[in-house]
Amino acid sequence: MSVFSHSAFDGHEHVAFYHDAKSGLKAIIAIHNTNLGPALGGCRMWPYATDEEALRDVLRLSRGMTYKSAISNIKLGGGKAVIIGNHRTQKTDALLHSMGDFIESLGGRYITAEDSGTSVADMIKIGERTRFAGGVVEGSEHGGDPSPTTAYGVFVGLKAAAQYRLGKSSLQGLKVAIQGVGNVGFRLAKQLHAEGAELIVSDIFADNTERAARELGATVVEGDAIFDQKVDVFAPCALGAIINDDTISRLKATVVAGAANNQLAEERHGDMLRAREILYAPDYVINAGGIVDVYYQRTGGTEAQLKTHVESIGDTLIQIFDRAAQTQQPTGIVANKIAEERFMKV
Repeated sequence: MSVFSHSAFDGHEHVAFYHDAKSGLKAIIAIHNTNLGPALGGCRMWPYATDEEALRDVLRLSRGMTYKSAISNIKLGGGKAVIIGNHRTQKTDALLHSMGDFIESLGGRYITAEDSGTSVADMIKIGERTRFAGGVVEGSEHGGDPSPTTAYGVFVGLKAAAQYRLGKSSLQGLKVAIQGVGNVGFRLAKQLHAEGAELIVSDIFADNTERAARELGATVVEGDAIFDQKVDVFAPCALGAIINDDTISRLKATVVAGAANNQLAEERHGDMLRAREILYAPDYVINAGGIVDVYYQRTGGTEAQLKTHVESIGDTLIQIFDRAAQTQQPTGIVANKIAEERFMKV
């Protein structure tokens, strides 16, 4: 399994592998760029089918975090951690402590936080062995979990995209297909439901879709059928690479705006969306609320300042949409150029 010649390798500064036979931990941490500050990125626990799949994910996700920090105007770099395993059946205190040792060994170049398959409780356990675990604030409403802020930022961004493309200032009657109604996706669904949107949802876990149907009146579809729904907005809120050669032709939405990282399987898929006149809200722009939250946790600032910063996601997206229209480029390319202007010149 090559790293330097891997298709997802993008000049990463540091890629570290860690195995602890006693706890069963198998993990990878990728640090993409630290020009603006230490690399911050969540710790994902997922039952990857292969080691190569895990490596691809951590390389792509860490790169995305560099761009996310830069586009959000915060002084952090980009990194990510993945633990190979089933978070529902294989997570133990010993495994989390070992993960903390791994993070601590990097000396602060990488700071972790919650991600898919990890929680505030997990960050507390990891933090027992490292100084570099974020997303934990004792006494706060969500304990420091950045997921609610991520969801709110996606909600703000989705509204901005819908108004830009559809001319709708209200979400009443807007039809939204959400792929993945877990930690972030369900919170997004609740906010959309509260504003009168009609929801269609899918998830690999039946209890998640059952909750969305029961509490939000969402229509549930199975698996890939989510791509075929005739909706205004498709909101990917699960894993990445779901906008690809197979799915783009199936989309019946006018807008793609969701919380998932690395939604485009390849950069060229942004061109394909544009050719179909589907407005794409670049993933690392719209889902940046969580990293902004963790940044404020570490540097200080009021709730009002955090809320204002997160709500600026909508303004940033409008700027990207306008520049994309003026230059006749995909929105993802425009977002990349803006981010690169900020972190590459340092």
